[in-house]
Parts: sequence; C-alpha cells; structure tokens
Amino acid sequence: MTPTTLLPAARTRRRSLGLLGGLLAGLAFSSGAQAQANWPSKPVRIVVPFAAGGTTDILARVLAPELSKALGQPFLVENKGGAGGNIGADAVAKSPGDGYTLLMGTVGTHGINKSLYSKLPYDPQKDFAPITLVAGVPNVMVMNAKRAQALGINSVTDFVRYAKAHPGQLNMASSGNGTSIHLAGELFKARNGIFMTHIPYRGSAPAMADLLGGATDVMFDNLPSAMPHIKQGTLKAFAVTSAVRSSSLPELPTIAEAGALPGFEASSWFGLLAPAGTPPEVVNRLQQETAKALNLPATQERLLSLGAIPSGNTPAEFTQLIAAEIAKWAPVVQASGAKVD
Repeated sequence: MTPTTLLPAARTRRRSLGLLGGLLAGLAFSSGAQAQANWPSKPVRIVVPFAAGGTTDILARVLAPELSKALGQPFLVENKGGAGGNIGADAVAKSPGDGYTLLMGTVGTHGINKSLYSKLPYDPQKDFAPITLVAGVPNVMVMNAKRAQALGINSVTDFVRYAKAHPGQLNMASSGNGTSIHLAGELFKARNGIFMTHIPYRGSAPAMADLLGGATDVMFDNLPSAMPHIKQGTLKAFAVTSAVRSSSLPELPTIAEAGALPGFEASSWFGLLAPAGTPPEVVNRLQQETAKALNLPATQERLLSLGAIPSGNTPAEFTQLIAAEIAKWAPVVQASGAKVD
C-alpha cells in the first residue's frame, strides 16, 4: 500500500480530531460561562490576614452579612494571621480564581510589604484582581491611660520628651511587621530621633489587649479598633497620623500639628481582592454589591462612628490606588529604616 492511499483517511482523522477538539472547547467554554452565571452557588470565604478583633476583621464582618443577603450565599470570614498579613494574602493569591476565596487586603499587604520584606511570597499586583476599596482609616497614637498618667505624658511633645530622657525604656506594639501600625511607629521614631522596642503581634486585637493590660506602652492603631477604648477612657489618644483631622475625633490634632512634624502622614486603607484570573463578571458583581452595601445608611453610620470613611470605588480605580501606594510607601520604608527579612 502506497502512502498516497493513506492520505484521505489521515485527512478524515485529522478533521474528526479537529471537530472533537472544537466541541470539547465549546463545552468547556459553555461550562465556564454557566458556572459564572450561577455564581455564587456555594459559600464564599473572605480571608482576613490578621487576628479577629482588629479593623480589618471589623470591616470584613460588617460587609459579610450584607453580601450574604445580596448574593444569596453565606460570606464567611476566616482569620489567617501572621507575618504582617503575608500568610493570609499568600493563601488567597494561591487559591483558584473562581470567586469563592476573597481577601480583605490592607495598605500593609498591598502597599507597604513589597518594600518592607526582602522576600514577599506573592506579588501584590500580578497575583490579585482588585475588586474595590472598602474604607480609608487614619491611625491614632494611643497609650494605656493609667500608664500615661503615671508617667506624666499628656501630649505628643510630652511623649517625645520622656522617650528621649529614657531611651529604650518604652516599647511599641503593632499588629505585625509591615502593617501601617508598625510603619507609622517607625516613621514617628525616625522623625523624632527616639528609640523604642517594637513588639509585633498577629493582629491589632492581641496587640491592643496587651496595651490595655499594661504590657506595652504605645500603639499607632487603626482608629476603628481603638475608638471604643478611647471613648471608654482606658486609652489616652494623643494625635491621628493622617494629613487632616478625623471628623470622628475633631478635637484630636494630627501628629504633624501636635509634634511639629510637617508632612507626617501614615494612614491605612482596606479593600476587597480576589485571586488573579477571577472572571471579570464576578469581580464586577462583587464591586457593585459591595458599593451598595457601603451606601446603606446603617453601614455608613457604623463605619463613620468608628472613624472609617467608606469607599466602594471601581476595580480600575482600586488597581490604580494600589500602584500609587506601592510607589508612595517605598521611600517611606527606606527613610524609616524598617526592614524585615
């Protein structure tokens, strides 16, 4: 049998394989489209990369029930703290992009850590699909009220004066290496030429517990998690770290004002992200429903009472914000001298 007699059969087989391949591709596309159309068909996880009780956790738990009601499936908050938020963020980065695993990211996980950590296990831009900025939050410089009274510290200038007179005797709690709480303190130390021992925790809540218990001296906490203790009088608030005063505590000066430190700013933000590759239809639906939830009067009242400013911007706007924040914090990290290996 000559090769030429096999050509028609070969062509037929190739044509059949081509048709089969096209059919399979069509079925896969149809299945994927159907899955997107049916999303969500099971519970959705929102990973909080810090311990329960801090601002990241508070915002996730305010948002989760509203998304559950709007989308008809439970949105479950899962705390996965450690390494300045990197453990939880990395877990989401390596999850399937199917819309069932989300991250409540922060200025730390997606703005600061790229410059702070020499080996970051994820790429804050390439490994995520930004959904929306949830809220912006100033940090606030606080001390245990009884400790502040015992040391005669009633203001930022009092604090700096005491720290300079007692080098190394004060320690500073934070929610973890690389968080805005940590970096705000490092920047404060650098700008004032003082030394304090940094004590990182696995989240704001355990750090706050030790501050309230007197085990640590000062913290530059996110305002929402510190606000209840400020109102109760168990914490003494000196100043906010934002460029302008907070409408929630208008009587409280900025650190730039109180400490004669022009240009001092180290605020926080929190946003919802999905793993890279998540279908745009799912990302857009999440953004729309999150924005609706943040516009509810009860949600706005709750967040504003905590000192948080609701957002709900578009995925494109949030993507631009992340890029700008990475560029903004790089020189701040370098100037502060903070570095984590």
